[in-house]
Parts: sequence; C-alpha cells; structure tokens
Amino acid sequence: MLEQLLIFTRGGLILWTCKELGNALRGSPIDTLIRSCLLEERSGAASYNYDAPGCSYTLKWTFHNDLGLVFVAVYQRILHLLYVDDLLSMVKQEFSVIYDPKRTLYNDFDDIFQQLKKEAEARAEEMKKSKQVVKPMNNNLSRKQGNVQNGNMDGGNQKKSGGESGNDHASENFKGRLSENGNLKNNHIGKGEPTTIVKNNGKENGVSNTGAFDVNKLQKLRSKGGKKTESFANKVSKEEPKKTTKKNRVWDDSPKEAKLDFTDPGSENGEQHISVVSTDQGESMMDKDEIVSSDSESESEDEETAKDNKNDGKKKGWFSSMFQSIAGKANLEKSDLEPALKALKDRLMTKNVAEEIAEKLCESVAASLEGKKLASFTRVSSTVQAAMEDALTRILTPRRSIDILRDVHAAKEQGKPYVVVFVGVNGVGKSTNLAKVAYWLQQHNVNVMMAACDTFRSGAVEQLRTHARRLQIPIFEKGYEKDPAVVAKEAIQEASRNGSDVVLVDTAGRMQDNEPLMRALSKLIYVNSPDLVLFVGEALVGNDAVDQLSKFNQKLGDLSPSPNPRLIDGILLTKFDTIDDKVGAALSMVYISGAPVMFVGCGQSYTDLKKLNVKSIVKTLLK
Repeated sequence: MLEQLLIFTRGGLILWTCKELGNALRGSPIDTLIRSCLLEERSGAASYNYDAPGCSYTLKWTFHNDLGLVFVAVYQRILHLLYVDDLLSMVKQEFSVIYDPKRTLYNDFDDIFQQLKKEAEARAEEMKKSKQVVKPMNNNLSRKQGNVQNGNMDGGNQKKSGGESGNDHASENFKGRLSENGNLKNNHIGKGEPTTIVKNNGKENGVSNTGAFDVNKLQKLRSKGGKKTESFANKVSKEEPKKTTKKNRVWDDSPKEAKLDFTDPGSENGEQHISVVSTDQGESMMDKDEIVSSDSESESEDEETAKDNKNDGKKKGWFSSMFQSIAGKANLEKSDLEPALKALKDRLMTKNVAEEIAEKLCESVAASLEGKKLASFTRVSSTVQAAMEDALTRILTPRRSIDILRDVHAAKEQGKPYVVVFVGVNGVGKSTNLAKVAYWLQQHNVNVMMAACDTFRSGAVEQLRTHARRLQIPIFEKGYEKDPAVVAKEAIQEASRNGSDVVLVDTAGRMQDNEPLMRALSKLIYVNSPDLVLFVGEALVGNDAVDQLSKFNQKLGDLSPSPNPRLIDGILLTKFDTIDDKVGAALSMVYISGAPVMFVGCGQSYTDLKKLNVKSIVKTLLK
C-alpha cells in the first residue's frame, strides 16, 4: 500500500499531498531524502531506503526540471510495489498540465490521482499475470530448442555415446561442410578467430591450430626429465658474458660539512637532545586565505570552447551548430546529454575520482537536466558543465558550519576537554598530522594534550613522544599492549585534572577489513564519546577511498553496542602536495561519507596544514 505521495517545488513549497492516503509517516523520510540525496547530488539513484525505529520506507522520486517540481512516493519497503514508477510518470504528466506558478492549492487533483492510481495498479496486475503465463511457454520453447540442437526431436530416444553431445548425423553433416569449404583451414588459422574442433569417439577431427602450444610435447619433455630444456638453459648460460662488478667508491678523508649533518647531536652518555619548536616558527597555513588565480583557468576554458566548436563543426556543420546554439532546443533529452556527460566522466576519472562516484554524479546531473529547456546562445556541453560545477560545489561545501576553535571554547565553558580521535588505515600519517593540528591549536592559545593510544605498532609511542617534546606539549602514555579505550579514558580524566582544553587521541592504523582492530576502535569511540572523529586519508588513493570510508563507517556502526553509533565526522586529507591536479580523492571521500574535509596536509613541517579550497578543487576537477 502506498503510504504517501507529495508534490513540491525545488524551493521547498509543498503543492499537493494525497489526503485520502492519510498515513502519518514515522520519522522524517522526506527531509532525510532532501538532505541526503537531492541536495548532495545523489538524485540519480533509483530509490532511497529510510530506516527509523519501528519503520522502514522506500522512497522513489522524479523531477520536472522545466517547471522545477519534485514528485516523491513513499511506501513500506517490505511491499515492493511495482506500479510506483508508472504512477509517478503519469502524475508528473497530468500535474504539469494544470500547474500554475501562482497557485498554491490543487484540491481538484485528488480525483485525478485516484484515477491514475487505479490505472497503474490494474496495469501492474496485468503485467504480473502476463509474466506468469509467458514463463512456462518460454521454458517449453527453450526445452524444444535444446532438443533441436541435440538432434533429439522424438523425446530423447536417441542415446548419446561416450559422453559426447550431438549425434553421428550432425557430425557427418559438419564433416561434409568442412570438406566442401576446404579453404577454411587456411583462411581462419592465425587470424585471431576461434578454431572449431569436433570430437568423434575420442578422436579429434576438423581444424587444429598448429601454431598453438602443444601440451603433449610438454608432458613428454617432463617425462624425460626435461633434458632438452636444461641443455638449452646451459647453452644460454654459457653464451652469456660475465657481468662486471661495480668498483667500491673511494671516499676522501675530509670531514663532513656541518650543513649536511642533520643527525641530533648526542652527549657523551649517548642521550639525544630533541630540539624544541619555537612559537615564532611561522603562522600555520590554516589561518591564511588561499588566493585562486583565474587567468589560467579562463584561458583553458577558452581553448576548450574553441575545441568544442571545432568538433561541433566537423560533426554537424557550421550552420547546424550555430542554429542549435542560437535557437536552442525545446527540451533536453537524455541522448543530448550523453556525449557531454561521458566526456565529463572521463575527465573526472583522470583526476583520480573513483569510477563509481563519477558515474553516479553524471547520472544525478542527467536527472537534474533532463526535460529542461536549453537557453538561447547556449551549447549543451556548457549547460552540462555548469550543472556539474554546481553539483561539485554543493557536495564539497560542508552542510553545517564547522569551527573547531568555537567548539573548543564551548566545551571549555562546560568544564570538560574537547576530544578528537584520529583514525585511518596504516601509513597515512596520523601521528604527523596530529602534531600539525596541535601546533595550529597552540597558535590560538589552546592548551593541548596528546594521548598515545596506538599500543599496537612498535615505535608509535616514541614517535608521538618526540612530537610532544618538540612542541612542548604534555603527553599521556601507558606503553604497549594496553587497551586503547582504557588509555584514552584515563587521558581524558588527566586532561580534566590538569586543565587541558583539547585531547588529541592517536590510534593505531588498521585496514578496513581487520575486524579485531575495528572492534577495538569502535569500543574506544563508544566508551569515550569523543567530540570529533577524524578520518585521516591519503590524497593519493583513487577507487580505494570509497572502500576505506564506506567500510570504516559500516564497521563502526555494526560493531558498536550503541543504538545510535558514532560515525566519521570529518576528514583530514594528507600528502596533498604530491598529487599535482589529481585531487579527485577529496570528492570521492566526501561523496561516500557525507563528512567534510576539515584539514589538508601539504608538507613536512608543522605549519603545512590548511583548509580545503572548494572553489579551487572544483576548477581543477573540471579543467
């Protein structure tokens, strides 16, 4: 049974709802659909599943892009209603006839909807019955075709011998055809076409590929002990000249230059002196506004426009391309959008965007443009690129304002430390970028404490201790082979006692498929309830970014004992200075998780941490 059907504008004004259905929806499936799909360019999906306590809904939708209308149907997921797509299409067609932008009430549409619903249900029942009737007929037909192919028209009275398929008559016919076309062997061998072999009583007849590798010869060689192979190998080894060994480099006895010696000077007792980073090392890049120059971008856009015009002229001719750009088309169809969308998909994939994400984005853009009227003096490729640019900007822009410094001061007023947990896979740079975040917080007069909760990897505690000494930040550590959840809890308690404002929790790197370590991470988050769960990922990854983030969120949700588990809140993207224009990992991570990129690591020093410039990323992706 259909729960609800709504018609509203893209601005959020509800024009009509079905009063006779009158079912009160549990939770907020429509609002969730708008936030999670429509606003984040996931509208190309076929449906959306909404789960809430005591209910499970499936939502389907369609757009009238020219009028700016959205049609949404809601029904219980367990029902699998077959007529919903057909009903939405008919409702869209009928409502667009009576739609008036000045009207807000459409009570006269109730009777029309009931008639359309009856027609859709009747059509679905007819299709179901026709499928039930056609199915056995197809089975009988396929069974008869199988008998014909086997040469067995009289119910299988002729028996097959030797486990071979077919009968002697069929093989004789094939031999006759083969003998008639005697040039078959000469024409087909060596041209990359498959070779046909007919077996009769265990013997091979017909064409054989003489150029192929003979397995029987290999077995004979193995039975003889491989003498031929060994002799050939010995022969080759004798013919090979001896390799000349590299002479050892002779170093002069002059002392090393001081500027080339980067080791820490040690005392006579062998103690290492760790240098302390002074507060005047420099301002963190987080506090600097990045300026994006548009000169090169405009030049590339002009070149691309000229190239597209040239291609259009080759394909359609000068007059037809000019007429289409000036007069425009009545409504855009999917076939009009496919060439431009395919080019955009290929461009996104070359910029390291995951293939799955690029395809979904193109489907969403197609859904938002299909049926829309093309403006005059506008080409289809320009319209598609503008729609994709808007979609990428909406995806990468955070849905809510994220200000860590403001949240830190709010937690300080409540008398508790602000807790940040750094999670991620192995080797992405969690500890190094944790130290960068600590340095940035220090620049804003925030008291920071580190918690060494990576009790799994050898040297992890010493690495974090080195960063803490250089930054003159207190560190809480308990060594190795301890429960990281307990260590984090004690660290938070210690921070409350000594007046620390922020606790940065370092965790062990773990692969997304390692269930024991993922269970330990889920326990740490559940026990300590951090204010921010920060996923640290590399900017170098492509398709693997989707797998990492989706499985991290899935494991954190499945392994948590809480009914409302904590998932990833934000992303820290590392090694951003090594990828040139391959910035697609940022888009893939944000799209798959819905979490914003809060920090970007772009170097080796503590100041090399900055914000994500959304405008710059979008321009780079479409360049």
